[in-house]
Amino acid sequence: MPEFTAADGTPLHYDDAAGAGQPILALAGLTRNGRDFDHVAPHLAGRRLIRMDYRGRGRSGRADPASYTIQQEGADVLALLDHLEIPAAAILGTSRGGLIGMGLAAMVPDRITGLCLNDVGPEIGAVGLDRIKAYIGIPPAQKTCDEAAEVRARLWTDFEGVPMARWRAEVAAQFEETQEGLALRYDARLRDGIVAPPPAEPIDLWPIFEAAAKKPLALIRGANSTLLTRETAEEMLRRAPEMIFAEVPGRGHVPFLDEPESLAAIRAWLERLA
Repeated sequence: MPEFTAADGTPLHYDDAAGAGQPILALAGLTRNGRDFDHVAPHLAGRRLIRMDYRGRGRSGRADPASYTIQQEGADVLALLDHLEIPAAAILGTSRGGLIGMGLAAMVPDRITGLCLNDVGPEIGAVGLDRIKAYIGIPPAQKTCDEAAEVRARLWTDFEGVPMARWRAEVAAQFEETQEGLALRYDARLRDGIVAPPPAEPIDLWPIFEAAAKKPLALIRGANSTLLTRETAEEMLRRAPEMIFAEVPGRGHVPFLDEPESLAAIRAWLERLA
């Protein structure tokens, strides 16, 4: 199992489709792992797709929950690039991964060649954030992945036309079947930092986005997303008019990335990177 050790001793897992192609570092959502990109991976043939499990997620080691921050996870990303002796890579970032990517593209621009954001921006929609707070750190009540997939298909009404096999694959990537029921594939203590009171002075991420927009930039938004609102996406386009943009119908937070609209945006972004 490929892994390396972070500076604080936390073992971090990654998958590396090693090859001579352009390195694309795929960064997953908040509670997710490298399997977030199972559906788009076949469409990235010829590129060196690297998928990382953040600390406390997937097959990486659990750590002090105080270290489950975007800043520390960004440092872990740089450590992975150093470990693989990759001077610079493009980032395909889903949700949390996009926030990490924005920070890195702004703070260490020599290490990031471009950024593709999947349903995330400098402002987080309150409705979408409340939905995350409602489930994070809490195992589902269903006992099997099949049961959980059926519930998700029924309740996630912001997703349309999704076959049951896809819901089953999504659930299996996020939960593990055990004799006691479904277990989280992440440290439940990740909840602590998400439900904590926000800082008195919220961080303005717009300057970071504008700095990141100096690189080849793409944005994919689920048309039904409550985390990345249409208003925020429109403001991102206003501030970065050259940004590649796609809105995926029948998708909430987050698109699977193999929809025709998503793939068209990713291909245009890859061409711009080249």
